[in-house]
Amino acid sequence: MAGEPMDEYEYIADCQTRLGLDVLSGTWTGVVLWSLQHGPLRPGELRERIGGISHKVLTETLRRLERDGLVVRRRYAEAPPRVEYELTPPGRGMLEPLAALGRWTERYADEVLGTRDRSPGDGELSGR
Repeated sequence: MAGEPMDEYEYIADCQTRLGLDVLSGTWTGVVLWSLQHGPLRPGELRERIGGISHKVLTETLRRLERDGLVVRRRYAEAPPRVEYELTPPGRGMLEPLAALGRWTERYADEVLGTRDRSPGDGELSGR
């Protein structure tokens, strides 16, 4: 309502806080960031550590993270060429919210999945 103070985390259309949600919206984004928490890795090491991610999807995810400034790509002039990806300070800053999301998942995953299983339709909201 007009005149009421706005919650600092109200996700209105032009709120910068929505950036964090946008950055993490990719299926593999959080997984890739989390996998880089202990230091730089080569793409093959990342794929091995993550499991289930295709080369193409990993490459797209890394490019998006690099574009957003969350990872840095380092290319070494070796034969054969070596490439590594490492978290930047903003990328390291995403580890805390990812850890919180992990705690939420540990606490509520069974409940959410159980509700999904009992829900009519394919992911549709009923009664709305």
